[in-house]
Amino acid sequence: MKKENVSSTNQRQNKPSNSSSLPDRKSYRAKWHNYSGSEYFVTFCTYERRHYFGAVRNGQTELTKVGKYLKTEIEKVQDFYPYAEIPIYVIMPDHVHLIMEIRKDTWNRENADAINHNADAINRVPTGGITGKKNPMLNATLGTVVRGLKARVTQFARQNNIPFKWQPRYHDRIIRNRDEMNKIAKHIELNPAKWESQYSLNRV
Repeated sequence: MKKENVSSTNQRQNKPSNSSSLPDRKSYRAKWHNYSGSEYFVTFCTYERRHYFGAVRNGQTELTKVGKYLKTEIEKVQDFYPYAEIPIYVIMPDHVHLIMEIRKDTWNRENADAINHNADAINRVPTGGITGKKNPMLNATLGTVVRGLKARVTQFARQNNIPFKWQPRYHDRIIRNRDEMNKIAKHIELNPAKWESQYSLNRV
């Protein structure tokens, strides 16, 4: 399955008025599922759906500086989380759609040691620190990966004096079978074209 290609620069502050907005959630997560295995359809959005990541033109998202950084972080996710894989994703002006696979069976002490050795300050807790083995960033879960991605983008924006803020939380859906996976993948791939079509209709 190929990753969604996205490219560079420019930012448009207009968006389709009929684009759906994901509400901040309390907790709709499946209580029977521990989120440490399986595949997920994940969406996270910018604050107030602001177009921090770029603009859609000719069926592709032209990324801003922070959008490009997010793209890089998504594509190197396994450097920090060896148990996680993002086989397909799309970065839209105000949100991100992706499929994330969490493979708990690939998680072991060597993985954790590698993360401690390679991680940046967001993920790292000093050896012997108060959290020790309870460091939440060493938990092989969906939430761990999403929090790490969002935190690094926020840190990058602050370091470069780029106005940026995430909408709190994120939306996730457990993918139950291959048919559902294929439908979601198609939705992700067609998202830029749908966005552009909605925007064009909204201007008529």
